[in-house]
Amino acid sequence: MRILVIGSGFGGLAAAIRLQAQGHDVTIVEKLDKPGGRAYVFERDGYTFDAGPTIITAPWLLHDLFELCGVKTEDYIELKLLDPFYNIRFEDGSVFHYNGNPEHLRSEVRRFNPDDVDGYEKFVTRTKDIFRTGMALIDKPFPTYTSMLKVLPDLVRLRADRSVAAYASQFVKDDRLRQVFSFHPLLVGGNPFSSSSIYALIHTLEREWGVWFAMGGTGALVKALVRLFNDIGGTIRYDSEVTAINVDRNTKRTTGLTLAGGEILTADAVVSNGDVAQTYRQLVPAWARPRMTNKKLESYDYSMSLFVIYFGTNRKYENVAHHEIIMGPRYKQLLEDIFERKLLADDFSLYLHRPSATDPSLAPPGHDCWYVLSPVPHLGGDIDWEKVGDRYRDRIMEYLEERYLPNLRQHVVSESRVDPRYFRDNLNSYLGSAFSVQPTLFQSAYWRPHNKDRDIPNLYFAGAGTHPGAGLPGVISSGKIVADTIGAAPGQNGRRVVRPEPVAARAP
Repeated sequence: MRILVIGSGFGGLAAAIRLQAQGHDVTIVEKLDKPGGRAYVFERDGYTFDAGPTIITAPWLLHDLFELCGVKTEDYIELKLLDPFYNIRFEDGSVFHYNGNPEHLRSEVRRFNPDDVDGYEKFVTRTKDIFRTGMALIDKPFPTYTSMLKVLPDLVRLRADRSVAAYASQFVKDDRLRQVFSFHPLLVGGNPFSSSSIYALIHTLEREWGVWFAMGGTGALVKALVRLFNDIGGTIRYDSEVTAINVDRNTKRTTGLTLAGGEILTADAVVSNGDVAQTYRQLVPAWARPRMTNKKLESYDYSMSLFVIYFGTNRKYENVAHHEIIMGPRYKQLLEDIFERKLLADDFSLYLHRPSATDPSLAPPGHDCWYVLSPVPHLGGDIDWEKVGDRYRDRIMEYLEERYLPNLRQHVVSESRVDPRYFRDNLNSYLGSAFSVQPTLFQSAYWRPHNKDRDIPNLYFAGAGTHPGAGLPGVISSGKIVADTIGAAPGQNGRRVVRPEPVAARAP
């Protein structure tokens, strides 16, 4: 079949590689001038800034893509295991050094609160059970309510109705440790106080398989996947914005795409890696989607957006790790401001990314490459970013200079930033959401937008807004679901890929 894939984010690339390897004729159509989508790369003043995802987990999902094509990951990209995975910093000056070494983690828990060590051990044991159940579902579609009923007993047994924060709080009493073991849903756009406890599996995922970095940055991983796709015969078109998914009124099937400028591309099937809500709202005619109306799309709860400052310094800050999670003075209340009240608070929590700590080539010699990310409300709130953006930037940079990066502002030699308008305008994301549909229990699996449209039988979805959700493991798995659903081309037998055993997440 001739298949068109909208968007070259990780979900689109994963789907396209698998479909091309299955014998289909696949073309990716990309709006921007280079690949990546949310993983776009900004190159300025000798610095390389990854615009989006920087945390790589579940590395076997990447290895699967290369092995499927008969090559090895290391032939295309070098992945490096990090230690620590994160430093998690608190307002009182304490720092939790987070990696995958079991004894180290116990020691860190003991250092914070000796009375929580036993509870942490119970947390680890219980979370392994959640991991086994949750990861078994990550590449399985949920097209019908019957398919959902099959897993409900496990979800009930694991109390998936509880939030991650409530789950972690059962086991540890120190408020800082509760944050350490519940913040992970923020990495996939979820509120720890409303995301299902199933997302606690991320702790086991990281502990057993590690947190990795692609040398050259996440953009280098994107380039590696594009090269792989090209090497097996796939085609990618840039600067090609889609303005319509064409649907035949008689067959109710898509016949292809219309591009800006009027060019029509024909296809036997279309896969959208674009934002699910905006794909339906802007590209699919209303008459063709009776079960995904605008009202239905607006009824979902969408994830927060992001305010991100990309900057380069003409000095190095060797005391700062690759990944720093900086917790503000409030936890639950700040998340309520962001997710529920849609207010821009006076305080903030931050993710500080220093990739030059691992790969100095991303900055000029003796310099550091950075971004600092603040979760903020999506555009469903009443925030005028034109008015408040400069002030918000200044507050963040002043805070970093005062607490962590001495004399920061005098050493910044390159700077740019994005806010929710970037996600809306450049990435076509509904409400400027950075992660699409929130990962709550009743917006997961069957209750999430489906990987295969229920009204247009040859329209499929990969990416953050569909099952299983955001984050690299989620979007790459969504590409596998799509490829498995479409199946191999006639006369082709798909290559079976065997998932490797866990590797010890230890210091490299």
